[in-house]
Amino acid sequence: MGARRQDYDCFYAAVFEKEDPALRLLPLAVQQKHIIVTCNYVARRHGLYKLQKVTEARQKCPDAVVVLGEDLNRFRNASKENYNFLRRFAWSGQVERLGFDEVFIDVTDMVDYNLGMINQNALHSSFFHLSRYDPTSGFEYDGRRIAGHTVPELGHTAADAAPAPASIDEMFFDRGSASLYMRLMIGSHLAQYLRHQLEQHQGYTSTVGISTSKLISKLIGNVNKPKGQTTLLPPYSSLETDENNVTKFLDSHDIGQIPGIGFRSAQRIQNYLLGRPAAFGAALVHGGIKERMTVRDVRLSSNMGIEPLERLLGGSGAPKGIGAKIWGLVNGVDNSEVSKARDVEDSYIKLDTMTAVKTELLVLSQSLLSRVREDLSCVDNSDEAVVDDASGEVEDSTRLPTRQWLACPRTLRLSTRPRQQLNPDRTRSRPFNRISRSCDMPSSLLDLSKSIEELSQSLVQETLIPLFHKLHPEKSGWNLTLMNLCVTNISSTAASRDISKMFRRQKHILKEWDVKDDNSPNFSSKGVRASGKHNEDALEARVDTTTGHEVGPDALYTSQKLVEKSEDEEIIWQSDDDIPDPDHRCGICGLPVPYFAVTAHDQFHNSLKG
Repeated sequence: MGARRQDYDCFYAAVFEKEDPALRLLPLAVQQKHIIVTCNYVARRHGLYKLQKVTEARQKCPDAVVVLGEDLNRFRNASKENYNFLRRFAWSGQVERLGFDEVFIDVTDMVDYNLGMINQNALHSSFFHLSRYDPTSGFEYDGRRIAGHTVPELGHTAADAAPAPASIDEMFFDRGSASLYMRLMIGSHLAQYLRHQLEQHQGYTSTVGISTSKLISKLIGNVNKPKGQTTLLPPYSSLETDENNVTKFLDSHDIGQIPGIGFRSAQRIQNYLLGRPAAFGAALVHGGIKERMTVRDVRLSSNMGIEPLERLLGGSGAPKGIGAKIWGLVNGVDNSEVSKARDVEDSYIKLDTMTAVKTELLVLSQSLLSRVREDLSCVDNSDEAVVDDASGEVEDSTRLPTRQWLACPRTLRLSTRPRQQLNPDRTRSRPFNRISRSCDMPSSLLDLSKSIEELSQSLVQETLIPLFHKLHPEKSGWNLTLMNLCVTNISSTAASRDISKMFRRQKHILKEWDVKDDNSPNFSSKGVRASGKHNEDALEARVDTTTGHEVGPDALYTSQKLVEKSEDEEIIWQSDDDIPDPDHRCGICGLPVPYFAVTAHDQFHNSLKG
């Protein structure tokens, strides 16, 4: 397989730059809530970075242009346009979109065809055929060079293509590697052509990785950013020589950086090899591990292999053969295919049996639950050094962080669109009307300890099939052109955080500075004001100054967002709350305080002052 992964550079910022080209020369940052979610490279040279607070960014670069990016429609539409543009070049139609800014393209058939057309005696004037049927459609390229960067390097500069060796057969030990080199060389020139076409016609620069699998193309594409491309050179197999560029490239990566190995799986692997829980730092993003463990550490461990991984990661709800899959990824083996782009309406021409319906519902469910879990949950590292009130002892702060929900969907909706009957003239009107059924979101779907596959199976059998029968009581013959699965009524869970832990920890840390005044009737023996309302009462209701809405245990922010799969788009999770709010740091005690608790924290310090 010939896979290439295309990643749009600073996509959110690039969308605004396309709307106003003058912004390309200015430090530009995109704001969501009070966070910089991305910025262009001009801004990065001025010290701005992703997930930086807006106030800090303005202090760092007063001239920065900060634009609001909470309306995701503009990014969604731009992503769709770029996807459709690139899809036109793929013969196989295997073009897979990952989020808004990444696309995988399988170009195996195009590379195979052009490999057969190449003239070995005139490589310098090669011609890439973009069509099997039009010999004039294509572009010229130098078949003696790989376009862009390579790993390992071949002594080229960023501006020049990597030259081919004087003799390919001399560089490699067998014809298999020599053939793979030629295929990768051809693929690199196609990647360069598509990058230039995307920039010229769509106005977006991109970075590309070229290899034979999604795993390697994704990782190798991260090497030279922005506006670059990188090809991993052969040999790819240890059977060919003692050298293997795939494992050499992967070995330096942290185990948790490998696509397909999730945070929890990487965590379990590390704990298993260490023989104890890995040390986590509360200040590290997403529960980063202080003790670094690389792919090489895992791959060369005598205690690691398919069977140990199966015992470690398998069990109820785990995908079948999880051990073999993870071990394959560690060794650079990824047989997953690039999903074929398809028009759902065409695919559903014969969607009229329950077997076909169950299959499609399972696909939709897995995509939906993956997006919801990815965007609406985060790693909770807020529980370190918690003091128990009864014993006064510090609870274990080395326990592994868990995930928690930032927001939860409350309603699940299934929609279908039956095909219209034939008109008298044997034509068929295009259907537009959908029929829908809704129900409460099953609480079991919010169980973060279960796998997406297990939850999807349960969702289809226990919820979606009954909903479908309500929409279509007949046993067969529905002739559907579309099925749509979405979640709505998404409620923030910020007010449900356990704030008592924060106060218990503060009381323990500030104990030696605790002010006691036994003669004052307004203070208790612990130095906390006893008269008037308790501080916790002040947290029961609070007004969000940005929205004017009351928030608290019974006043949760609600938004209406959908996840759909229709005939012209993939499932895309649309949430304006992508970035979790970082903690505010108190100017008095220096402790991190969640924004929703700033008012109560200030009252806490005021009570100590008297």
